Amino acid sequence: MKKWLMIIVSSLLLLTTACSNSNDSASSKKKGLKHVTVVLDWTPNTNHTGLYVAKEKGYFKDEGLDVDIIQPGEAGADQLVAAGKAQFGISAQESITEARIQGVPIVSIAAIIQHNTSGFASPKEKNITSPKDFENKTYGGWGAPVEKAVLDSLMKKEHADVEKTKIINMGETDFFTAVKRDIDFAWIYYGWTGVEAELRGEKINMVYLTDYSNKLDYYTPVLTTNEKMIEKDPETIKHFLAAASKGYTYAIDHPDDAADLLIKAVPDLDPKLVKASQKWLSPKYQDDAARWGEQKQEIWENYASWMYDNHLLDKKLDSKKAFTNQYLPK
Repeated sequence: MKKWLMIIVSSLLLLTTACSNSNDSASSKKKGLKHVTVVLDWTPNTNHTGLYVAKEKGYFKDEGLDVDIIQPGEAGADQLVAAGKAQFGISAQESITEARIQGVPIVSIAAIIQHNTSGFASPKEKNITSPKDFENKTYGGWGAPVEKAVLDSLMKKEHADVEKTKIINMGETDFFTAVKRDIDFAWIYYGWTGVEAELRGEKINMVYLTDYSNKLDYYTPVLTTNEKMIEKDPETIKHFLAAASKGYTYAIDHPDDAADLLIKAVPDLDPKLVKASQKWLSPKYQDDAARWGEQKQEIWENYASWMYDNHLLDKKLDSKKAFTNQYLPK
């Protein structure tokens, strides 16, 4: 809890956001719209397309909302949402699970992608085709305890020893630079970095988490809000998700047009990468779920139990409070 409190209390970004939101809110009232903010988990990419579609095509306005989509600063999306400085954010099941255990009142309200599309990627010439091949190799990560736990979990399936894998923090270095310089493999989302490798003509091997454990098929990313928002303003959540659902459904049905809308909204993005990524990712949004955004309790319980068993949690998660399907359109 200490880490969260330090970030929430000390970050000047929270104050900046609060002032900005106050001004935007006044402007929105003049238009007859309710101003809300959604904070991304990273720089804009095809995980976020549905939100940009909903904004560009007026779906949010149709629901009476003026929505600002902003990138996270020093304080991430989880912290801003938990502190009530943003109404909505993008996160992952792992982060929310950890936050809930620490008493942070953040809740997942929709799964953006139904299944975990992440895995360990390596240049093809390194011949890393299964977890056993992680032995005597160097993994580049971001310094989170969950990384070694996931590596260990997968490697045990093939009687391999995680202690024989060198783990280093590669910081902000991108995958393509890092694997040429000082690492053998890294954890990526294929829908962006993997597709980028295809476009670059750089062949990679992928070891997907879901090929080795159903407990690692968790929701990443998800849309979030906080408990106070649920208590005080559930109608806004319903309106927000109605528009977001419509945006993601459009991206499912019209990936090329949806990619164009994302490129229009964020012109700094590489159009070829966005187009190719969108084509790959659009079928993954809803996948085998009855509707976009649907979450299952067993998925939350499976991953939380895996985290607990791997000593990543101090206590067991009350999964029923960590997510809800209540505000999704029927």
